[in-house]
Amino acid sequence: MRNRPGEEAERWLQQAEADLGWARHLAEQGAHHLACFLSQQVAEKALQAILYGDGEEIVLGDSVERLGERASRTHPELEDRRQGWGILDTYYITTRYPNGIPDSIPARVFDRKVAREAVGLAEEIVDCARRILRGEAGSPGS
Repeated sequence: MRNRPGEEAERWLQQAEADLGWARHLAEQGAHHLACFLSQQVAEKALQAILYGDGEEIVLGDSVERLGERASRTHPELEDRRQGWGILDTYYITTRYPNGIPDSIPARVFDRKVAREAVGLAEEIVDCARRILRGEAGSPGS
């Protein structure tokens, strides 16, 4: 038996929140490439939580851009915000594989500034999901 949409959404949001804590930790401890990758994963899970909350039974996809577009169909308050979220998709491959970066490796290319920016975007998306799913007053980020 599948969970009810609200329960499934909450599970995905809780995992996104737990992973966000690790993304923050990795960013501060110098594993900047991993913090960027995990931030992309956090964003993906938070957006999937919104879609599960909307009643979708199966949510597939690993693109923050596409998941954000889908979520904004039923939550137009996300439309303006989601435009900047797509950068996280660039961290899906390049942060993990040497062949994603010519003449270097992810561990050398990604720095603290980039990691903090990625974590910041993930925090924003988790906050939006939390507000939508938990019915908090106001628009995301207010």
